Amino acid sequence: MNFLKAEWKNLALFNYEVDAKLLEKYLPAGTEIDIWNNKCYVSLVGFMFKNTKVLGLKVPFHVDFEEVNLRFYVKRFESGEWKRGVVFIKEIVPKSAITFIANALYQEHYETQKMRHQIIENENTNTFIYQWKNEKKWNTIKLETKNVLTQIEVDSEADFITEHYFGYTKIDEETTFEYEVQHPRWEQLEVLNHTIDIDFEKTYGKDFGFLQHTQPTSVFMAKGSRITVKNKRKLQAIPVLEEMY
Repeated sequence: MNFLKAEWKNLALFNYEVDAKLLEKYLPAGTEIDIWNNKCYVSLVGFMFKNTKVLGLKVPFHVDFEEVNLRFYVKRFESGEWKRGVVFIKEIVPKSAITFIANALYQEHYETQKMRHQIIENENTNTFIYQWKNEKKWNTIKLETKNVLTQIEVDSEADFITEHYFGYTKIDEETTFEYEVQHPRWEQLEVLNHTIDIDFEKTYGKDFGFLQHTQPTSVFMAKGSRITVKNKRKLQAIPVLEEMY
């Protein structure tokens, strides 16, 4: 049985170029940093979960909710091909049951915070706002976009950011959980303006406090789709294959 089925909608993606060495201690065994045009990225992503089913069941009051996460990009070589995936530094949701299930079953890094969102639709533009409360401060990410959907160009930066279909979780120095996320290619809305008002250090720790004063390299809005998260599998004591390099 699939672990989770849902819709991921209106994904606001703020992408920052960082030194790959920053991410080494977070890197799961058997993976390596995935680079695009010699750039290493972390992304701040806000989006909506819709019509969520866990193990085939809708949990009352846990069907539609916000998530904001900080993630980076990895790849793993298996059976003659590269798998491209993401690793989460932290995932913030407003539902404690979601946090409990994800952390207990997947050893993810979920955290429960008070959250809210808003979508403002105008004739030619849309505005998307995601907020979460850290102590007394409301952290905010906001995007204004055109309201016409366009294709994400293959091999573009937006394609790199959105086309990762596996999740990897570092359990310890030798053990990694892998799970597959299935969804069709996404379309995007052109971003016109963006606003970020976040306490990065308080939210994500000292390693990422410098993002407080860093402008994103790029900002995208993906419309999203239905998604399926497959059950996890354990990868243990994965050797590095020297012939790949």
